[in-house]
Amino acid sequence: MTRPVRARINLGALQHNYQLARQAAPASRLMAVVKANAYGHGAVPVARALQDADAFALASVEEAVQLREAGVSRPLVLLEGVFDATDLAAAAEYALQPVVHSLEQADWLAQAPAAASLHLWLKVDTGMHRLGVSPQQAGAVHRRLAALVEAGGGSVRLMSHLACADEPQHAANDAQLAAFLSLDTPAAERSLANSAALLTRPDMHFDWVRPGIMLYGASPFAPNADRQTGLQPVMTLESQLIAVYPRNQGDSIGYGQAWTCPAAMPVGVAACGYGDGYPRHAPAGTPVLVNGREVPLIGRLSMDMICVDLRSQPRARPGDPVQLWGAGLPVEAVAARAGTIAYELLCNVSGRVPRAYSDG
Repeated sequence: MTRPVRARINLGALQHNYQLARQAAPASRLMAVVKANAYGHGAVPVARALQDADAFALASVEEAVQLREAGVSRPLVLLEGVFDATDLAAAAEYALQPVVHSLEQADWLAQAPAAASLHLWLKVDTGMHRLGVSPQQAGAVHRRLAALVEAGGGSVRLMSHLACADEPQHAANDAQLAAFLSLDTPAAERSLANSAALLTRPDMHFDWVRPGIMLYGASPFAPNADRQTGLQPVMTLESQLIAVYPRNQGDSIGYGQAWTCPAAMPVGVAACGYGDGYPRHAPAGTPVLVNGREVPLIGRLSMDMICVDLRSQPRARPGDPVQLWGAGLPVEAVAARAGTIAYELLCNVSGRVPRAYSDG
């Protein structure tokens, strides 16, 4: 029998979340973000399940080529653009759409014959201060790029990225929108809204919206933004108990003897650890489901195993089902206890964990 830890991917939930995005922004085209192996869910099966998306967004040529070679024909947008001039030949060969976020990238395009056929996205820094040309540069750069591609039938669209969309009331959101609207650029298709803005800011929808985390069923909002989204979790990370032991009061559990049994109690060991992508820094008390009921994590996490307090389930036995997150236990709840975000947990599920796909 194989090791029991696996990630179950519910493609029916994925399609449900996709339809919520469509309904929230009915007048916009939808660019589904599938970078980082579709946030750990598997880029190829996710893209195939979302074949009605108007485009897919990725982080690199390598990610995009994987989809092309799997038969995905939709437009593929490179969110970080190309990393050196040699990538432009591959972008043309595979009909990729690079984002241009720097003057250096514009220079590479000017020197590459393959650039004439490309559809490009100009990224403007409206306030996140991570990537993008300045608003003052945007008009001149847009006109330069348009001149490079117009003969070959290419185009140049505009995009920016929001720093605080996960906090819908944050003043930065309106400031970035104002900066985006004030750009002195030629008429072009535009994109600003990520998952959070897609759900809360119709005035940011423009021509294209870019849902990411919401497709996978995790909330795009900060923990203090208590909003009901109707999203369904797509990944359920599950395993089994592989051992149950009676422990005595005073027994210490795991590395560093960091947790001590306060009483005589049963302790379960489940096959899942940081080698599978479960967060090593998850503290004692992090919720885990055993037989569908919540129990607390105890002791330090190890590479392949976790220990849980089974006092509330004295009849639990090896082979009983364990859920680390998913339909019964929101990944956001685990992330909050581990001091991180759902994005990181989903992306970090390792390659040794089998993905099992179903339609519901």
